[in-house]
Amino acid sequence: MNMHHIRLGTGKPLLLIHGIGGSWRSWNPVLDGLSRKREVIALDLPGHGQTPKLPGENSFYTLADALESWLRDHNLVGVDCVGSSMGARLVLELARRGVLGAVVSLDPGGFWEGWQVPFFYYSVAGSVRLVRLLQPLMPAITGSAVGRTLLLAQFSARPWRVPADVALTEMRSFARTTNFDEVLKHLAYGQRQAGAPRGSIKPPLVIGWGRQDRVLPPSQAPRALAAFPDASLYWFDKCGHFPHWDQPQETVDLILAVTSQSTAPATAPEAAAPAS
Repeated sequence: MNMHHIRLGTGKPLLLIHGIGGSWRSWNPVLDGLSRKREVIALDLPGHGQTPKLPGENSFYTLADALESWLRDHNLVGVDCVGSSMGARLVLELARRGVLGAVVSLDPGGFWEGWQVPFFYYSVAGSVRLVRLLQPLMPAITGSAVGRTLLLAQFSARPWRVPADVALTEMRSFARTTNFDEVLKHLAYGQRQAGAPRGSIKPPLVIGWGRQDRVLPPSQAPRALAAFPDASLYWFDKCGHFPHWDQPQETVDLILAVTSQSTAPATAPEAAAPAS
């Protein structure tokens, strides 16, 4: 299928894949910084933004299949790629399939266990129901630092600092995503994320994690590394679930460093322990 996407800048292509409920606009805080060095391609996944949902089942793995087909149709196999949240899990899955170049995966889902599964599902499901109910008031809420603090505390370590336009765009996108509930249920309770044996993925592959992530706790990061032992781990300090919201310049610097080198940057603390 065709997926709506935008292209900015010039240079070697760099593909950006947003998370559940987002759109290409989710990357607005880092688009300018990335497009100064690369041709940035940011897409809307099926059911998100301006891309219609898939016919039949809309699950993580049907989205991954559709995305792989889209890459092949657009001669983008081997493209450098960055993903956020569900998009971060998607880029790990596509790296496992061998269809991507350098990869940066920011706070990927799929590595929860036990109580973390219902916590993820019900906390996100509750949040999106609230967002839908509050749509008429959303411009006023996101226009206030206090409103953003209350609304975005789950997603950001410093929600009052998230730009009002970024917050409003994301909350509008969450409410308008046509397959949100179906995809969320499959993410939480569907097929587990398969890993990749050591040596099967050519570096660079970097998994970034916010130390204050309240959606996917940092304790899940070692499981991601165990599943993808070819990856390096990069910790974002003073950062929640979306590094491109809380630490946009650091996110740009990491992405450009990883995707312009044959190995992960020396600053990526692979052995660092998660925050307690």
